[in-house]
Amino acid sequence: MTRYAYIGLFLVGLGAIVYVLMSAATGKPAGNPYQGFATGQMAKLEFGSAGQPIPAGTFTDVDNTPQTLEIFKGKTILVNYWATWCPPCEKEMPSLGALQTARASDSFEVVALSVDSPEDADYARRRLTELGAANIAFRHAPMDNGDVIYGAGVRGFPTTILYGADGLEIARLAGDADWASPEAVQFIDAVLKDQAR
Repeated sequence: MTRYAYIGLFLVGLGAIVYVLMSAATGKPAGNPYQGFATGQMAKLEFGSAGQPIPAGTFTDVDNTPQTLEIFKGKTILVNYWATWCPPCEKEMPSLGALQTARASDSFEVVALSVDSPEDADYARRRLTELGAANIAFRHAPMDNGDVIYGAGVRGFPTTILYGADGLEIARLAGDADWASPEAVQFIDAVLKDQAR
């Protein structure tokens, strides 16, 4: 009887060793299909809020009309919350303009929401152009009317959130990044390819 117990323990131990070796060889599966893009300039990508719907709050559009992010449903959007008083926001704005130039289409748009105060809206509009992002439409979401800001869970500036055509969050990045970098463009291209399916 003891001999069978030893054989059973040996087989259990052997099975555990094989399991550990196979797990190490295959690696742990990613929790999100886009986590592999969180490298280089995109290293700060976060996926914890993936699947959250776009916030219902309002902002003023190009012609000063109140709008919500719902107007972009059916299009993948990269929403950037920025301000003129935020140096990292201004630092990344040229690369957002470059991404808009490279990838803007019927299925993708960079949406920059200025959180500047109402009295600074005209300055922010000019600044967007001066920063090399004249191709991004000026949209305004002042913090004192910050339902779209707080609804998105933005805790600092800049914060950039990618939403799919279904209006659900894919990923977000807190802080500045080079959105024209190869890592960023590869990430956006991968998302757009998946969204087109």
